[in-house]
Amino acid sequence: MRKTPFMLGCLAAVLLATTAHAKTLVYCSEGSPEGFDPALYTAGTTFNASSRPVYNRLAEFERGTTKIIPGIAESWTASADGLEYTFNLRPGVKFHTTDFFTPTRDLNADDVIFSFARQLDKNHPWHSYTEGTAWEYFDGMDMGNLIKEIVKVDDMTVKFVLNKPESPTVANLAMDFASIMSKEYADQLEAAGKQADLNQKPVGTGPFQFVAYQKDAVIRYKANAEYWGGKQPIDDLVFAITTDRSVAMQKLKAGECQVAPYPNPADLPDLKADSNLTVMEQEGLNVGYLAYNTTVAPFDNVNVRKALNMAINKQAILDTVFQGAGVAAKNPIPPTMWSYNDAIQDDPYDPVAAKKMLEEAGVSGLKMKIWAMPVARPYNPNARRMAEVIQADFAAVGVEAEITTYEWGEYLKLSREVGRDGAVLLGWTGDNGDPDNFLSVLLSCSAVGGNNRAQWCNKDFDALLEKAKQSSDQAERTKLYEDAQVIFKREAPWATIAHSVVFMPMSNKVVGYKMDPLGSHRFDGVDLAE
Repeated sequence: MRKTPFMLGCLAAVLLATTAHAKTLVYCSEGSPEGFDPALYTAGTTFNASSRPVYNRLAEFERGTTKIIPGIAESWTASADGLEYTFNLRPGVKFHTTDFFTPTRDLNADDVIFSFARQLDKNHPWHSYTEGTAWEYFDGMDMGNLIKEIVKVDDMTVKFVLNKPESPTVANLAMDFASIMSKEYADQLEAAGKQADLNQKPVGTGPFQFVAYQKDAVIRYKANAEYWGGKQPIDDLVFAITTDRSVAMQKLKAGECQVAPYPNPADLPDLKADSNLTVMEQEGLNVGYLAYNTTVAPFDNVNVRKALNMAINKQAILDTVFQGAGVAAKNPIPPTMWSYNDAIQDDPYDPVAAKKMLEEAGVSGLKMKIWAMPVARPYNPNARRMAEVIQADFAAVGVEAEITTYEWGEYLKLSREVGRDGAVLLGWTGDNGDPDNFLSVLLSCSAVGGNNRAQWCNKDFDALLEKAKQSSDQAERTKLYEDAQVIFKREAPWATIAHSVVFMPMSNKVVGYKMDPLGSHRFDGVDLAE
């Protein structure tokens, strides 16, 4: 049943009423998480609900920055040849005590090894523990070929032995997929035959612990009183799932939630004029794109992809969808990221040339699908509207496009399929500040069938990425990534659409919130003024 704004408003009111004695922050989340085991997914919506409140990692990103700081590892060392990383675990880190699990010990090396071994070892009992298990990030980053072994030195020391040096290793281990799970909890679930609960009832070491989830409606958390970083100022954290961003902004203005991301650009003037609100903004480390399936005709023809790119009026998209809060994208990484190749020329908007190129490629009467996301994202505030603009542009060159969509989790799942028809609107916000997090994760051969929605595999492109990962010289890595962007632009697996400015409206009562350049929404360190 579709939930009306009234119902959602009542839900938030009930939640506030039931926790009136405590300090409660309500976050109007834009969508439902796919699950609560972050290693299975790559979507920011899912990470915001799982890895960020509930879990920790060996290393973390300092709030509001891309600086790497100690997490549950209080220190680490790397060997001179870059093939061994030794992590010294923080003593006294406690897992959450919940209605469904009571830990008998603190975090130790067994938990770290379990968290990665299940992704690394195809014979591990937890490698395929739930239907459709896919370790998207781990596999997309080719971690299986990178990691030779993970060694338990002692209870509080873990060593990662690599097959080859890889420059962003520690930054990668600070990412959401590398969240540390409780082996003791997993063992309990396995013994009870309830392994799927690992993805539905999460237990971590993070600043907030999971209380309950009502699908597509609300997620409740409470502050972890035993958090190694200290109890949070917020007692109760509520995610009120509100997919309609206009409704979310109404709830924000009415005080039913205190933070609401991804406003419609048209709502910004009204939000900024409200004296009870603050609207933060920053240039996003993101890219929005349209990914062709390069394995399916006629999109396997680079000239067809180039022609379609030339048919798209990006300025019209910037005007109607972003309303000025974005810039046209020509590369698969944002201009704020090191190694961005500004010398590359974008495909011009030229429908006459596009139509001629399609004719020369022997393509006429082409019918295709454009997949439009059902949720607002930082790189695309309104995918349906964007799809409509592209649909009209394609019609002008004789291409008939049908717009299709699915529920968000299903959209992400189905769009990965290698034989998928049509072109998919998606995007990415960087997870660790390294160009590899865009180029390898989204476009490498190892990411085909996962985050590489174009299903594009180019050996020359891959060779440049591999060489860049093995170098610790940023100047050398920059040149290699610049060359990789040249190949990407020449082969056109995507139409690069836009890089957005990200806006974050919130109540004036919110204290200490920091916008994250990596696009996450974190509530550790956040308070509410009385």
